[in-house]
Amino acid sequence: MERTHLKAFADAEEMEISFGPQHPSTHGVLRLMVKVDGERILDVKPIIGYLHRGTEKLFERETYNGCIPHTDRMDYTAAVTNNQGLVGAVERLMGITIPPRAAYLRMILAELQRLASHLVWLATHALDIGAQTPYFYCFEERDKILDLFEEYCGARLTTNCMRVGGMPFDLTPGWTDRCRAFIEQFPAKVSDWERLLTKNRIWRERTVGVGVISAADAIEWGLTGPPLRGSGVRWDIRKVFPYDRYDEVEFDVPIGTNGDTYDRYLVRMEEMRQSVRIIRQCLERLPDGPVMAKVPKIIKPPKGEVYFSVEAPKGELGYYLVSEGGDTPYRLHVRPACFINLQALPEMVRGQLVADLVAVIGTLDIVLGEIDR
Repeated sequence: MERTHLKAFADAEEMEISFGPQHPSTHGVLRLMVKVDGERILDVKPIIGYLHRGTEKLFERETYNGCIPHTDRMDYTAAVTNNQGLVGAVERLMGITIPPRAAYLRMILAELQRLASHLVWLATHALDIGAQTPYFYCFEERDKILDLFEEYCGARLTTNCMRVGGMPFDLTPGWTDRCRAFIEQFPAKVSDWERLLTKNRIWRERTVGVGVISAADAIEWGLTGPPLRGSGVRWDIRKVFPYDRYDEVEFDVPIGTNGDTYDRYLVRMEEMRQSVRIIRQCLERLPDGPVMAKVPKIIKPPKGEVYFSVEAPKGELGYYLVSEGGDTPYRLHVRPACFINLQALPEMVRGQLVADLVAVIGTLDIVLGEIDR
């Protein structure tokens, strides 16, 4: 009986294995049911929900400014842009125009957050593939950004740094000088990391031609952010639907050509340089004046609905808000970039090796707090 069982197992060509949710390379609590033939992936089924906290339902119980701390805890590596999307939706429904100084402050903090988020991506992505050194360099630079966040609002990770109508605080004395000093030295660091990785034979073998998705398929799946731009689609919310003062600054939207893991790596590396470029312009143009518009003490948007999105580090982060005229949202639904991008994972890994699965998960740069909400 035992021999028959062993023979049947040995003759089996297909096998289904559970990858995660405890595996460190699944970046949180993602579970993947992977069907394999030897080392070759036949299909993948993402299973989510292990981190579900009912965020969208909690929104309905909070005042509008009280919702902001909940957004911090979705993509917890990009709290600033989470805040930016929510307050932007409420302001659009209420017809509020924030002061110019507040708009530029939002852009500075948002681009610093993009840098911090991409640094976490590069550190963990490289570590997953087997490159340990970039991890330490990236977190060293990220810590400098978190120092700036802490000096501004007292928090490093869950910032809660915006309010409906503007910003809760003005900058502390010397903050702009410290920010300028950081961005002046940062591009040289990016070049150092590229010297470690871009032409590295092992890095290229693990990324070139891995997780390929065409431009047409990327659009069909609804990808946004670096995964979409890596496939050659020049789509960036900051350009196509400018918010705050993004239409007043100059920056380029980098794109790839092959739609593989390597192209998505190159896109994010160039995005960090473009973020520095935006921050530099914002610091030069930062006007004096108030940081908060005249808004009621109790925020009550008129009855209606609105959709507002920002270009978060992972892609388009949108908020669909329905108001019944009260001081809490009737409905507040989030369009999370990570959730949408993850659904294309099976398309990207079919036919790849099991080892390539880790590389593709890293190149999507998912955060499960945003996926599960």
